[in-house]
Amino acid sequence: MKVLLVNGSPHNNGTTFTALKEVEKSLQAEGIQTEMFWIGNKPISGCIGCMACAKLGKCVIDNDTVNQFVLKAKEADGFIFGTPVHYAAMSGLMTSFMDRAFYSASCSGNKEIFAFKPVASVICARRAGTTATYDQINKYFGISQMPIISTRYWNMAFGKNGEEVQKDEEGMQALRMLGKNMAYYLKCIEAGNEKGIKKPEQEVVKFTNFIR
Repeated sequence: MKVLLVNGSPHNNGTTFTALKEVEKSLQAEGIQTEMFWIGNKPISGCIGCMACAKLGKCVIDNDTVNQFVLKAKEADGFIFGTPVHYAAMSGLMTSFMDRAFYSASCSGNKEIFAFKPVASVICARRAGTTATYDQINKYFGISQMPIISTRYWNMAFGKNGEEVQKDEEGMQALRMLGKNMAYYLKCIEAGNEKGIKKPEQEVVKFTNFIR
């Protein structure tokens, strides 16, 4: 079993990375394989709504890290998405990354990339905006039929850098528990698969518009 941890910060080894590493330690202690994926700090285009992904099976924009991630996501069993808070929301890079990664997977007929795989977010901030960001990022998971894993508090940690965030004792504890909880659900899914429990049968989606 493998969990892909996504660092949505423009800093490769900053606060978000440090928080994700705390989750990763718990996952590895439970025997779960992990991989850290950094989205980078180069420009990431937002979705342009061209629908080319439905034909290509991937996003038509291929000069950043989105398609690289989606390829790795196909082989992952679970996900942890981490982001810093920028103006009470995800970073601009992370927002564009999430829009295109989830939309291209959905429109290309590859919904199994994310569907029914457990997922959690990790939100990092110096001070405020964490709960708004937590609400924002979880919407990607809810629309993708992903079980959202929780911990004893909302999945957030506070600090202006990697050294400072480690002093947030309650935040670090919650993240360690998040890793344990993720491992537990992955093992439950594995046990269910061994018992022959199948995923829910899917219906053909019926699209309706508010204005007809």
